[in-house]
Amino acid sequence: MSNISFMSSNIDILRAYYNHVNGVYDTDFPDAPKYYFDFTADRLPSNLWSPKLSTEVNVLEYNTNVELVFQSTSLVLFTDHPMHLHGYSFYVVGIGLGNFDKDKDPLNYNLVDPPLVNTINVLVNGWTTVRFKADNPGVWFMHCHLEIHSSWGMEMAFIVKDGKSTDKNMLPPPSNMPPC
Repeated sequence: MSNISFMSSNIDILRAYYNHVNGVYDTDFPDAPKYYFDFTADRLPSNLWSPKLSTEVNVLEYNTNVELVFQSTSLVLFTDHPMHLHGYSFYVVGIGLGNFDKDKDPLNYNLVDPPLVNTINVLVNGWTTVRFKADNPGVWFMHCHLEIHSSWGMEMAFIVKDGKSTDKNMLPPPSNMPPC
């Protein structure tokens, strides 16, 4: 995602976050792709064939309104991507083919009655836009549900910070929680 292949660490991110263990993950996951190009072209720039390998997360303040645009490419395999976010359902506000156009495509978003789901199929050479409110504190994994794609690092994590009151804080991990 954003040309970063997720790498698992020896300590799971949830445990590291809750126990304030440094050095397990970086918090600089980009809010936008570093490079913009024709994502659906037959040939992609060769510098994008080797993604950065990293354990980066996107940190969200409690109650942040989040919009994600999943842009599929023609890189490696021509297949759809069933994207799943743990801990949340999200509203599917837009779907299209080709490259997402930030100036034109949002004008056609369904903001009246968008479907609420926890997994969305991103069409090959297409895009899907989802929205959710980050109101569930904790560490939440997002990944492609095709196991081979997850094994290639097509996944990332969100850390949603605690809210202002104790009923809006992350619960501690159970004492018998197995390691990831």
